[in-house]
Order: sequence, then structure tokens, then C-alpha cells
Amino acid sequence: MIQPDWELFFSSFWPMLDGAIRGTIPLALTSFAIGLVLALVLALMRLSTRHWISGIARGYISIVRGTPLLVQLFVIFYGLPSIGVTIDPWPSAVVAFSINVGGYAAEVIRAAILSVPKGQWEAAYMIGMSHRRALTRIILPQAARVSVPPLSNTFISLVKDTSLASLILVTELFREAQQVAAFSNKFMLLYLEAALIYWVICLVLSTGQGFLERRLDRYVAR
Repeated sequence: MIQPDWELFFSSFWPMLDGAIRGTIPLALTSFAIGLVLALVLALMRLSTRHWISGIARGYISIVRGTPLLVQLFVIFYGLPSIGVTIDPWPSAVVAFSINVGGYAAEVIRAAILSVPKGQWEAAYMIGMSHRRALTRIILPQAARVSVPPLSNTFISLVKDTSLASLILVTELFREAQQVAAFSNKFMLLYLEAALIYWVICLVLSTGQGFLERRLDRYVAR
């Protein structure tokens, strides 16, 4: 029976945790923030009455949701240099993940906006609000509460997906695990340790999601 190398387990824990703190979490947060802005723009485009505007957004979302994230990452990092556009590993990962988040989160935000009763629009117009003011002051705050659970799930999935950035040499949690495993030849132990750290991070995020949902539910009339 193979005995686990606990000395290696504990000695590799801090490099992996450092990779998570310095690489995985910042990469996920940056990509998610940019992706949310992109998603909001796409969602509003999808709701536009101008068919060519909604068509552009629909096409973008279809492409992003219909192609693997790994392919998108490789196109940006390995494909663009063939046409003279070279991007460093970290920005490449941010661009790829942001584009992906934008495609998925756009439909979440669009559905959240559509879930707000039409009477809210009518009430805003009755008190003299413009369409833009009604959207920003009345509709989007209500849609934000509805979209918290699915967007939180999107962020948790993104945290796990950042492991793909190791394939373009971005230093993050899984990249650290690969390097230690290659040096020690203890692949099973190190990869299980990396999985454990990912699980703990996602468990913390899930707990935070539940807390946020309960806080927001306090302001909902029942």
C-alpha cells in the first residue's frame, strides 16, 4: 500500500496557496468584473428593439456558449500571434475568461431584467422618468437581486476554470501543483491536494453566496 508523503504535502501547501492568492483569485476577480460589464452591455443589446443590435449580441452569445473555453483561450494566446497580435499570458487569460463570462452572464442579466414586472416600468414613466433613468434607478437594482444566485454560480465556476490558464503558463494554483508534481514525481498526491484547495475556496464562496442571498431577502416583501 502506497503511503502518502505528508512532508511533501505540507511543504507544497504554501506554494499552492500562494498561487491561489496571487494568481487564481485575482485572475477570477478581474475577469469576472470585466465580464460583468460586458454582460450588461450584451444583455441591453439583446433587449434592444433594433434587430441588428440584438442580432450582434445574439451572435456573440451563441459563439461563446457554443465553443469550449479552452479553445477560446488557445485562440487568443496561440492563434492571435499568427496575425501579428501577441498578448502576454496573464492578459490573454483575462481576455479569454472575460469574454466567456460575458457570454454566459449576459443571458442571466437579461432574464433578470425581464423578470421585473412591467408595472415597474409603467410606474417609473408615470412619475416622469426617462427610459434610461428608470432602468438604472428602478429596474437594474431589482434585477441585481434576482441575478445574485446564478451570477455567484458563474463566479464559482470561473474560479475552477482558471486552472486552464496553467496551459498558457500563467502562474496560479494548478500551475504550482504541476511544477511541484513534475519535480517530485508525486502526481496523485499533489493533484489531490490542489483539488482540496479548490474545494475549500469554492466552499467559502458558496457560504458567502448564501449569506448574501439571505441579506438581500430581508428587503423583499412577502
